[in-house]
Amino acid sequence: MWNGDALDLEAYLAHLGHDGDRSPSLATLRALHRAHVLSVRWENVEAVLRKYRPLDVESVQAKLIGSARGGTCFEHVTLYAAALERLGFRFVVVQGRVQMGETRIRPATHAMVIVELAGKRWLSDIGFGASPLEPIELTDATDVPDGVWPYRLRRQEVGPGVDGWALYQPAGPGQADNSGDGWMIRHTFTLHPQYPVDLRVTNHFGASSRHSAFSDRIFVQRLHPDRLHLLDNRRLTTVTPERPGPPETRDLEPHEVPEVLAGLFGVELSAADAELLVPKLV
Repeated sequence: MWNGDALDLEAYLAHLGHDGDRSPSLATLRALHRAHVLSVRWENVEAVLRKYRPLDVESVQAKLIGSARGGTCFEHVTLYAAALERLGFRFVVVQGRVQMGETRIRPATHAMVIVELAGKRWLSDIGFGASPLEPIELTDATDVPDGVWPYRLRRQEVGPGVDGWALYQPAGPGQADNSGDGWMIRHTFTLHPQYPVDLRVTNHFGASSRHSAFSDRIFVQRLHPDRLHLLDNRRLTTVTPERPGPPETRDLEPHEVPEVLAGLFGVELSAADAELLVPKLV
């Protein structure tokens, strides 16, 4: 289903630095999830430059693990699902609506994996960029204190008459408080299975539609265990959970962006792509 036979599994695991157990166990899932989140970059430069992102496994692995580039959730999940399939995990892919505090319904433009192990289900959300560092057990009320990046998972109504799941994160300064006690809905989802063809449709919208938030401006993220770097067009932001007040931000000059992408985010553009990108950074 997820074209695991087309994946160079050894290269993927080497990129993650995973040389441990490969059995389809919770310990393996946790190790792979954390390593993927910390090792594979999130960026949408290809959409901004070309309005196109291929999702076949060969193209995705060449970009995400064969070069110093990254990708969006659709690329991440395509790669990750192929690896899980090769390793013998039972899972489904689902799509969710990124809300970030919004109450109006947004389109389903985020892909995730639900893994089943020993009668329990785990949300493995490796493609958000600022992703949880661990899989989250799918229960009616799961809290992930983590000590650094806390989350809540709640079963609730996610649309008019629609039962589903909501992942919450702490609301920052000026962000919506959806819970009444300081938590914001990051995204909602149902458990309706999605397939590679479904991801291709949503990926096409995200890369090419003028209605997509990520087709005309670059957005890049790199998560560390204790900090998050984000680049939104030319605005560079660093978030640290223990820092009170607003996050640290600064606006880059267009010509600075390719160097910052390489140095801070580990995303290295070719000279030709950097030349194409700089004029778009208005």
